Amino acid sequence: MTTFASLLSDLLRRDPGRPLVTFYDHASGERTELSVTTYANWVAKVSGLLAEEGDLERGQRIRIDLPTHWLGPVFLGAAWNLGACVSTRDDVDVVVCGPDTVEQWADRADDVAVFACSLLPMGVRFPDGVPEGVHDVGIEVWSQPDAFTPWDPAGPDDAATDELTQGQMWEAATAGSPLTGGDRLLSVANPASPPDMATFTEPFAHHGSLVLVRHPDPARLEEVFTSERATARA
Repeated sequence: MTTFASLLSDLLRRDPGRPLVTFYDHASGERTELSVTTYANWVAKVSGLLAEEGDLERGQRIRIDLPTHWLGPVFLGAAWNLGACVSTRDDVDVVVCGPDTVEQWADRADDVAVFACSLLPMGVRFPDGVPEGVHDVGIEVWSQPDAFTPWDPAGPDDAATDELTQGQMWEAATAGSPLTGGDRLLSVANPASPPDMATFTEPFAHHGSLVLVRHPDPARLEEVFTSERATARA
């Protein structure tokens, strides 16, 4: 029985400089790599943003409507760091979206806190701005500190998803996975989507790492697998 925060603390103690999430976009040519420390800093900043600007608290629900992207694991971590439930329901307290769905969610910005990500390299702002009432993550996240401690820390019995508590999720990630300690998983799935969330939680729980590919070019996947020294596929 454990929590996201305790697992992240353990990773930071063990090997803070090693890669945790490596992201490729074969359409744009982007490659972004987050070490354990860089990932933890992003989680802290996003946790602060969701808490301060979105009033997200332990026990509330967040919808992460993002495509395959390195920000998916960041927002998952921030949600669980705050003790929030990552939900697919419509009646949530906070929504995180990308450029393809920002207009759709902007219509609900009066009732739900909406955070939009441009999905451009380095997590920068939308070049042409966002609709009124929507938070541009690429602007607002940079003012948040690199460390964040929730005033009401999450516990293993807090809901992590619509189906599982944090304790249950991490138990499933360790006991039900074919991965072993230190595995590097290559995946083209979307870790922010509940059916594919294990592509992040399983390597995270096994002190491994994730190589995530968006818009995969089948001809280049073997090259990525080899160059990134991946050990498993999803």
